[in-house]
Amino acid sequence: MSQVVIIGAGLTGLSAAYHLEQRGFYDYILYEKEIAAGGLCRSITQDGFTFDYTGHLLHASDPYFKQLIHDIVGLETLNTIYRRSFISSHHCYTRYPFQINLFGLPEEIIAECIQEFVTRPKKKMNASTSFHDWAAITFGKGIAKHFFYPYQKKIFAYDLKKLSTSWTGRFVPSTSLSQMIKGAVSDTFDESIGYNAQFFYPKEGGIYNWIDKLAAQIVKPICYNHTIKSINIGDKTISFENGHIQRYDVLINTIPLDNLLDIVIEPAHVSLKKARTKLLCNSVINFNLGINHPSISNKHWIYFPEKTFPFYRLGFPHNFAQSMAPIGCSSLYGEFSFLKKPASTISGLTKKSIAETKKLLNISQVDIRTEKILHIDHAYVIYDFWRDKNLAKLHKRLNEFSIYSIGRYGEWKYSSMQEAVLDGKKIAEQLTIVPAKQAFSPTEPVASNATIKQRELAS
Repeated sequence: MSQVVIIGAGLTGLSAAYHLEQRGFYDYILYEKEIAAGGLCRSITQDGFTFDYTGHLLHASDPYFKQLIHDIVGLETLNTIYRRSFISSHHCYTRYPFQINLFGLPEEIIAECIQEFVTRPKKKMNASTSFHDWAAITFGKGIAKHFFYPYQKKIFAYDLKKLSTSWTGRFVPSTSLSQMIKGAVSDTFDESIGYNAQFFYPKEGGIYNWIDKLAAQIVKPICYNHTIKSINIGDKTISFENGHIQRYDVLINTIPLDNLLDIVIEPAHVSLKKARTKLLCNSVINFNLGINHPSISNKHWIYFPEKTFPFYRLGFPHNFAQSMAPIGCSSLYGEFSFLKKPASTISGLTKKSIAETKKLLNISQVDIRTEKILHIDHAYVIYDFWRDKNLAKLHKRLNEFSIYSIGRYGEWKYSSMQEAVLDGKKIAEQLTIVPAKQAFSPTEPVASNATIKQRELAS
């Protein structure tokens, strides 16, 4: 029996465990189904190349988070990077964000975007305004047509008229007529625009480098290789596929919310599982290539709104850190998203994406030193109107059973690594306001996760 059980040793789960310990609370246990922590914040090495599970960048706007990174990782072990991101459209590259940097586009496209921005409808928006309408009202039909509609359709793989605007907040930079005109007549470069204008990235080991260091700070061993079979929320027990039964007082969930609802056993009068089919989330294929010559691009990533390309983004990890590729080599990753497509269709899109990438960057097959395809089942949460109306009520109902579902997929939201860490910190503070019993003392001679790893390597 543990007072608190955490399921999922992704970044949010690690943060919850770390911050519980920082507050002197050790009567918890952390379970993970994989053999290592990190969730999607993982890196793999193949043929000398390091690939992340799509692009993971450390954005540190919160003072506490930045200090945590400094204390655990050390800022000297990170590259400080100023974004070089572009948009490929109309046979040219324009700087991100599109709505501020029109320079280089055909004159008629620039004129259309500015004209439509000036004459855009002055309509009031409310909770029922779709993203489709929001883009036209906010930026005008020109910018919506040439960037937002095609790009967001690609990345979400969902009807934009059924998509709400509750996610746009900090993720979509605003613009003004003055900014648009300046960005249309010259190649202006403002490195401060957008939440991802500046970021950190580990000099060695990919994004998992800092996840590994965070896990090493946790005193209590993480229980790996534990796949949950069911959770009886009535009697507060978790059954694992290996036969283990775990009781709890409070459950912190960081696995995807739809997966949680799949495995809960609920009392007869409860109807949590009915929400399962309403939670929408797309999947992503992340293809990675190791290239046998240097400098295939000096950019960090490129957005692709046009239908010509099946992928919505290409990125170049060797520009994040030299260690991501062997000396004299380059690397790239690409992504395309989908909702419930057959395996044959996904395979065809993967092949087409790689073929189009090779053609675009003038890469021959002999140049490709290695290839790694990663399937990300949960990628972008769909912010539809059902979610906006019902998600808070669903979480409140879970709270009644002492279940706190947090993090990007546990809370069912779009968030960064910074937010994942702060979510873990917040729940730890919430649960330890009243001093709890100390079933596990930090002074006991228990091996930390770092010590355990050293022993495994030695063996």
